[in-house]
Amino acid sequence: MFFYLSKLLWAVVQPSTLMFAALAAGALLTLSTWRRLSRWLMLGSVGALLFFGLVPVADFFVQNLEDRFPRPAANFDVRSVAGIIVLGGARDGSGWDREEIGGLNAAAERMTESVALARLYPGIRIIFTGGSAAAYSEYPPEAEVAKRIYLALGVDAAQLTLEAASRTTHENAVFTARLLHPRPDQTWLLLTSAIHMPRAVGTFRKEGFNVVAWPVDYRTTVDLSLTDFSTSIPEQLVILDNAAHEYLGLLAYYLTGRSTALFPRP
Repeated sequence: MFFYLSKLLWAVVQPSTLMFAALAAGALLTLSTWRRLSRWLMLGSVGALLFFGLVPVADFFVQNLEDRFPRPAANFDVRSVAGIIVLGGARDGSGWDREEIGGLNAAAERMTESVALARLYPGIRIIFTGGSAAAYSEYPPEAEVAKRIYLALGVDAAQLTLEAASRTTHENAVFTARLLHPRPDQTWLLLTSAIHMPRAVGTFRKEGFNVVAWPVDYRTTVDLSLTDFSTSIPEQLVILDNAAHEYLGLLAYYLTGRSTALFPRP
């Protein structure tokens, strides 16, 4: 129920949807006696679309998430961990029925980085967790796609452990805990997109994992400036939606007891 409810609520409350809804409502109200309200709605929504679409405010929200968990120090010994937990979310499901090894989206670095680590440290355990996050389509589990990619890129099948039932970050942690039975004396490397790392860490800690964050797929540069105006309004609105999704996810997970903290820290 939580999965479907979250999908439904997010479709309604994401910032870009609210802006366009306000614009549409303002346009419709021009046909009524509420013309003053219609002007304010249209001016406000157009102003918000232009502001958040041109000024990189959303990038600062993303950077705050991405900088929360820095990469481990250069001398960190990856061989000391019990395994590398890779979160799903890198699959592009639009072409799932095509004959290809596996379509990847902008979060592809979750896969490529874990492949690199698996080949740098032969024998290290790779745990991939990810089912199908589609609410209304019958996509095959992402773990199946991940397995094809890992094997095609030379990762030894003996290194792989696959969890193919989870649909959310919370389920990633719960179902992986059932597979691995983590102990307090074990350390696990948690690999996911930097923007998603705070929520992922809080959720896995809640399930008893002692994790070291290994963020990848950074979306912002170190030196951001509000004067670096965007040349693509749709692209900036996507960034804003992604940031809002994570902040609302952090709040929802904390309020429902799925995370150890509102904004987990190292």
